[in-house]
Amino acid sequence: MPLGTLDGTPPPFFRQGPSARSKLIFFSALALFLMVADIRLKVTEPLRLAMATALQPVQWLAMRPVLLAQAGGNYFQDLRSAQRGQAAVEKRLAAQSQNANQVAQLKLENARLRQLLSVRERLTTPGQAAQVLYDSADPYTRKVVIDVGMVDQVQAGSPVLDESGVLGQVTRVYPLVSEVTLITDRDQAIPILNTRTGARGVAFGDPQVRAGALELRFMAANADVQVGDLLTTSGVDGVYPAGLPVARVDKIERRVDSAFARISCLPVALVSGALHVVVLQPILATLAPPAPVEPAAGSAKKGGRR
Repeated sequence: MPLGTLDGTPPPFFRQGPSARSKLIFFSALALFLMVADIRLKVTEPLRLAMATALQPVQWLAMRPVLLAQAGGNYFQDLRSAQRGQAAVEKRLAAQSQNANQVAQLKLENARLRQLLSVRERLTTPGQAAQVLYDSADPYTRKVVIDVGMVDQVQAGSPVLDESGVLGQVTRVYPLVSEVTLITDRDQAIPILNTRTGARGVAFGDPQVRAGALELRFMAANADVQVGDLLTTSGVDGVYPAGLPVARVDKIERRVDSAFARISCLPVALVSGALHVVVLQPILATLAPPAPVEPAAGSAKKGGRR
């Protein structure tokens, strides 16, 4: 059945008021009138303000979830940014701290090198600079290895100094390195001179009583020795030049049952932390007269003929 033949009017039972077409035309005209009136005369402005005021709480409540979601997203985004910034700052701080430690270490090394250079300038004995490579692996000895050897004309028995005083003596020489026995080794002895009294003695390494200490042996119980006395090399052994600082008296024990005092000394040199040293030639090597020059064979024959 064609749609045009259907009756679009409601049944008489439901027919009330104007028709739908009339309502559409009326309300369309009313809307057009109100729009023109609002544009020209602003007649709906009070109504708009009243509705906006009445709907403000509803709008505020409706926007809360959206604003909370936005705030939560911004919070987590800011938190991640702050964490990334903190990590970057901590990384830069660690790098700066490492650089500061290196700068402090370089300053300390530079100061020690300057002191070592000044010590070398004051010495009349020939010497050469060296660097401590590592400590000896033997736990029962106090030895270090330096980076000069036979190729550098290092001799066994050569004194070794740091910027503070006598460090030890070269006891073994290899082609490229040398072994230095420290003055605190139990088998090491060094003649000393008390700068206050002028008394001579011999200091031995004493690792049993205190690590890194010396013992001034064979001193009478009534000997004039005081705590704080500076002990220097006496120069009578033909190895160490005279006047080099060795140790300071730290403790004195005078016992009635012994004819000798027990005197403990602390070395002036950095026996446990030296890095740069000076290797001197033994005094006997510098004082040895030059070998006589033998005359040539031709000169001897000519002298014999005459």
